[in-house]
Amino acid sequence: MFGPDSDIIDSIENALESGTNIESLEMESWRQIMDVISRGDLKQVLIACAKAVSDNDLLMAQCLMDKLRQMVSVSGEPIQRLGAYMLEGLVARLASSGSSICKGLRCKEPASSEMLSYMHILYEVCAYFKFGYMSANGAIAEAMKDENRVHIIDFQIGQGSQWISLIQAFAARPGGPPHIRITGIDDSTSAYARGGGLSIVGKRLSKLAESFKVPFEFQAAAMSGCEVQIENLGVRRGEALAVNFAFVLHHLPDESVSTQNHRDRVLRLVKSMSPKVVTLVEQESNTNTAAFFPRFLETLNYYTAMFESIDMTLPREHKERINVEQHCLARDVVNIIACEGSERVERHELLGKWRSRFRMAGFTPYPLSTLVNATIKTLLENYSDRYRLQERDGALYLGWMNRDLVASCAWK
Repeated sequence: MFGPDSDIIDSIENALESGTNIESLEMESWRQIMDVISRGDLKQVLIACAKAVSDNDLLMAQCLMDKLRQMVSVSGEPIQRLGAYMLEGLVARLASSGSSICKGLRCKEPASSEMLSYMHILYEVCAYFKFGYMSANGAIAEAMKDENRVHIIDFQIGQGSQWISLIQAFAARPGGPPHIRITGIDDSTSAYARGGGLSIVGKRLSKLAESFKVPFEFQAAAMSGCEVQIENLGVRRGEALAVNFAFVLHHLPDESVSTQNHRDRVLRLVKSMSPKVVTLVEQESNTNTAAFFPRFLETLNYYTAMFESIDMTLPREHKERINVEQHCLARDVVNIIACEGSERVERHELLGKWRSRFRMAGFTPYPLSTLVNATIKTLLENYSDRYRLQERDGALYLGWMNRDLVASCAWK
């Protein structure tokens, strides 16, 4: 995955197994790493530094960090920009200050109006957010096509942007729109980015629905997904229920973090309400229970693809590029690398693991709409021909070149 220079690590481990003299082994290791540095191979220097941190080799780690500081740049090539944030994560991990650095990044956040602007730019330039929302909305629209009263529970409503296109689609439905009620669950991070509470989302969506003559209600549940109980959701008889998990379930701690296992608890709670459809959109990455070093490699691989894709749609000289990446992506990267236990909230799983969790909770797959798939393919043409869309085993995968980035599927 990382080219021939990842053989450095293998050669060290092989030498240890064969009983090679430790002193000569260390000399060889230093020689190989100096060779990588001299070639300016940033990716391999990052990997070598992470290995040194993993092995608690402080001398090697500090030496490589000094070199990395000269190689990374928040305004450079994609790997240089990502490298700057990954280096920040390594420094924080070595200093056991991951939590304080993540909080520090939050303290340096811009005004909420600027943050909203950065999130909007990221949404526009990164196809996977639109892909995720479109695929989820397509499944909900299909499931609700004959329903007169629809209740949507969104476990991380954020700005409420996902529901604008769905309200418009319901407005154009033959025979007229259904009565729509949205329950928006939210945490304090989104409240900060919005510049206020959930009432802002409710007013925005109500105004939109009114302009399209769609009967609409909004219910706020200002809490994190971990706190949600069935009484917070206001389920009513006579309404067809849809539940939306878009880029949110990976934030809930599972059995590896907490005995309460909120990840599976919430799925069982949702199943107990007999929803007509449940949508899942998640990053296709494996960082939940992985040990530090393989987690670092996975993060490097995943975010390299993401930063490269941003490069195709947001010009290098764009004056807000640094702010978009720093405020919308950097904290996630630092959290994955620097934090452990309950402080590490970015805990992604591959779709195979999500499938196991949904099936354990009693769900069965809900087929995706072929019409939606075609619409998404058209959307991707406006971005870059390096994006690829694949349907496998009843799920949609959006990838950048040969790397899957986001998976989307539906359940009932």
